[in-house]
Amino acid sequence: MLEKDSFTDRGRGLEEEYFRKKEQELIEKIRRRTALEQATGIADKEILDDLEALGYTRETVERLLHLVPLVQVAWAEGVVTKQERERIFEVARLRGVVEGTAAYEQLKSWLEKRPTEEFFEKTLRIIGYLIQSLPPEEQAASRNDLVSYCRSVAAASGGILGWGRTISDAEQAVLERIAAAAERDHQAAARQVYQEKK
Repeated sequence: MLEKDSFTDRGRGLEEEYFRKKEQELIEKIRRRTALEQATGIADKEILDDLEALGYTRETVERLLHLVPLVQVAWAEGVVTKQERERIFEVARLRGVVEGTAAYEQLKSWLEKRPTEEFFEKTLRIIGYLIQSLPPEEQAASRNDLVSYCRSVAAASGGILGWGRTISDAEQAVLERIAAAAERDHQAAARQVYQEKK
């Protein structure tokens, strides 16, 4: 009888430990979700799920979210050049990304190992959502800034001694996708990028 009671007590203890662990995981998830919601101002469950699944934290979402398209442009030709890397870190410093922070390490990691296409696409969708949620008078400026920074990365290592074409076809295609994601009217965005190319 004593052996049976001991086995039952042990089973109950394991069960309680399992539920305690699950409760802690849920509390931690709620904390992360709340931090992301506060950092972005987004309440949409699907977008918060995506941010979490993509590995963003409060610090990285605040500092890096809008830098991801620049990283995407840098990887357009399959390798990030020294000039593209330097340009991205210049822009990152303007956003408060400094050496020794989690945001800096994450950005450095993205420039060393290309993130997945799904990561880029979901991040662009989130950026588009954020831009669309701005007051109308701020939307165009935000889109223009994003495209302008992306173009500066694309042009950073193009041409030969300043001559020739500075933006490759691969980079141009990525620029058009970024502009389209940031713009409600995708055709207008594509026209904008095309006009700037001329």
